[in-house]
Amino acid sequence: MAEAERITGTPEPEPGSGTDPVAGAEGGGPAEPEQGAARGKRRIAALLVVAVLVYLLDLGSKLLVVEKLEHHEPIEVIGTLLQFSVIRNRGAAFGIGEALTIFLTIIAAAVIAVIARIARKLYSLPWALALGLLLGGAFGNLTDRIFRSPGVFEGGVVDFIAPAHFAVFNLADSAIVCGGILIVILSFRGLDPDGTVHKD
Repeated sequence: MAEAERITGTPEPEPGSGTDPVAGAEGGGPAEPEQGAARGKRRIAALLVVAVLVYLLDLGSKLLVVEKLEHHEPIEVIGTLLQFSVIRNRGAAFGIGEALTIFLTIIAAAVIAVIARIARKLYSLPWALALGLLLGGAFGNLTDRIFRSPGVFEGGVVDFIAPAHFAVFNLADSAIVCGGILIVILSFRGLDPDGTVHKD
């Protein structure tokens, strides 16, 4: 065996090295878990980047419109079809459930906890983007409910994007809706957060 390896140029593994010349060319088994861990970290980083961008854009826009537009006449962006007009919404969409502000705050916190749990096994970039949109939007509106008047966990969310014949909303709402739509699309296509594809 040693003579054949000398002739073909294949080095004989040293005793106790544990190196298999057949399986060792690609680094063997240990490389795959390391690559998977690195990939997971990149997906989590993408989720956090998207979430932070959404949160900062939402927070900045709310601070600006409260300072410049609240208690003023609406600003026409596209005539009467689209205006900027500040309202404080203590309920859900369309102002429904104003008496449930604390309950809505708990739901937002639960959504954040679920996203954190899913992120542990996140290997799909589209899912990272979708969850980042949801996370940033949830944090944006949760910040309003915690810190704005009339009190902690009862604060009114600042809405200011007012299309004609539609509910007034904000950038956090838009991010949540876009993230939800993307998750529905990914689910219909059979793509799971861990990157695997299933078919019913």
